[in-house]
Amino acid sequence: MPVDPVKRSGLKYRPDIDGLRAIAVLSVIAFHAEVSRFTGGFVGVDVFFVISGYLISSIIFAEVAGSRFSVTRFYERRIRRIFPALFAMLAVFTVFAAIYLLPVEFVTYGKSMIAATMSISNLYFWRHSGYFDLPTSQPLLHTWSLAVEEQFYILFPLLLVLIRRFFPRYLRHAVVVLFCASLFASEFIVRRSPEAAFYMPFTRAWELLTGTILSLQMLPRLRSVWQRNLIAITGIVMIAYSVMWYSRGTLFPGFSALLPCVGTACVIWAGEAGSSAVGWLLSTRPFVFTGLISYSLYLWHWPVIVLRRMGALLGVSAIATDSHSALLSMRHFDMLVEVTTSFVLATLSWRFIERPFRNGRLRLSGRPLFAAAGAVVCTLLGLSSWIVLSGGFKSRFPMEAQRVAAALAGNGEFAAMRTGTCFITSDDHFSQYNVNLCLHEDRNKSNYLLLGDSHSAMLWSALANTLQNVNVMQASTNACVPSLDPSGSSDCKKMMDYLFQSYLPTHRLQGLFVVARWQPRDLAGLTKVIDWASRHQLPITVFGPVPEYDGPLPRLLAYSIAWDEPGLASRHLVNDLAPLDAEMQKMADQDWHVPYISLYREICSGNGCAEYADPAHTVPLMGDTNHLTSLGATFVVRGLVQKGELP
Repeated sequence: MPVDPVKRSGLKYRPDIDGLRAIAVLSVIAFHAEVSRFTGGFVGVDVFFVISGYLISSIIFAEVAGSRFSVTRFYERRIRRIFPALFAMLAVFTVFAAIYLLPVEFVTYGKSMIAATMSISNLYFWRHSGYFDLPTSQPLLHTWSLAVEEQFYILFPLLLVLIRRFFPRYLRHAVVVLFCASLFASEFIVRRSPEAAFYMPFTRAWELLTGTILSLQMLPRLRSVWQRNLIAITGIVMIAYSVMWYSRGTLFPGFSALLPCVGTACVIWAGEAGSSAVGWLLSTRPFVFTGLISYSLYLWHWPVIVLRRMGALLGVSAIATDSHSALLSMRHFDMLVEVTTSFVLATLSWRFIERPFRNGRLRLSGRPLFAAAGAVVCTLLGLSSWIVLSGGFKSRFPMEAQRVAAALAGNGEFAAMRTGTCFITSDDHFSQYNVNLCLHEDRNKSNYLLLGDSHSAMLWSALANTLQNVNVMQASTNACVPSLDPSGSSDCKKMMDYLFQSYLPTHRLQGLFVVARWQPRDLAGLTKVIDWASRHQLPITVFGPVPEYDGPLPRLLAYSIAWDEPGLASRHLVNDLAPLDAEMQKMADQDWHVPYISLYREICSGNGCAEYADPAHTVPLMGDTNHLTSLGATFVVRGLVQKGELP
């Protein structure tokens, strides 16, 4: 008879696992703080999932083997572990949200707090995440991963108990089958709906089950030091590679998530058998302490970043503007403020909330624990509902500020861009691109193709309705800079391949409008597009960048009205777009020899940048940090037509 795997499961304190937690949370913080070399830091969540699966499965198996397992006690531990720090964060942040969030944002926050309290925030953000939604407009976005874990642990212990009781010989087989089913479901769904694959528990379950497989000791024991070092180093390199080389454009999770998950498993596996160089490093005091506070650090870091970027820490940053060292840029100072504040709050949360509820005098159990948790849940749900039903307590802001802030809701903007038909976002697919509608040619007009990313989509309605005797066709794809060899999503590649290899060579158009959210790295690819157009005798007009802000313009303008600071928005302009615009103008004149439309100079002058699309100053020029509203686009395009820069 084979040895029962649960009887071999045990659990002892592993300082190297706390160090691994530190790697995970620091990666996530670096990603959210937009540290340039950590573009894949989001995989830290996946590292957490594997660690969680390993530790909790080990505890369950050990208790089942000793006939000590109780579903009630398991859920008690989860409540003590998760809820106190989460509820404290929600309570504190709600106070700041009531001060800084605009009414429309406060309503959204109230809805997301309901979801976070009920551990369904992954489902909420899946249904309420859009292409133009800024991550910082969702202060509780990071709670999606907590919801995934809680949903997994609602069913997993019950499943293990049932398998243990009725099919004890097939426990390992069942875990492996579930692992494979979840992994392949993740890969299948991520290619069809990346958002669903990212947020759904069944597409993430295999990551937690990776830890479960380890806890079942299904892998051979690494007996020699060189084996442990080789496996541990391989694992940490796999994690580091995914943290530093993955990006938002990586198709994730799916098979791409295997790299950080298997890497994490390797480090844990090596540590089971004994010491290694990686294990020693992870067991040092700084890593262990960061790992101990990692849960609170994860909870607090994102609200801190959101608050700082909304202006809650604006006073601190303003002081630094005048006094910080020349060696420390404003951006790096902001990162330092965010990280330092997060560590301070996390340490306080760990010391005075986590530890007392888990191991100290405030540790509750049984009915008192469930009653206390239920009371807090009801209180938070009542408060959240009040926020939503009140419309976000509109009286906090003057009526004029509320009208300006309404642009954040983006009413009608998606329709104006023809989202889902001629503008393909991450929620859509190239197969939905309506060729007959979007590339319809008019024999009685000049036919121009508007090509690019979301910045092209924001101009379509204004160009189509303003230009006389011009039929403006549209081919827009999210995050897809026009290129003969695109590096974006698969939809971007399909769009570019179709246009440059099939459509444009066989259709005689009068011109090509190329628009994108340009970066300096895009200019080499743009040069190739211009050369291609020249060889095919296709006239091309390049539209330059628009000015950008470090926060949504409607929010900045609403703050400027509410706080009586007229110059607030101008102080939040991003500074590197003017030089890029000048460089593109120079290249258009001297190298490309094509017409260049400077959207930047049309909006900005020596007197500052236009901030409103109407004389009454009720409609912001932009709806977020870098996209013109439909009225804003019309304002800009009409100005260009009057100057004779457009046909």
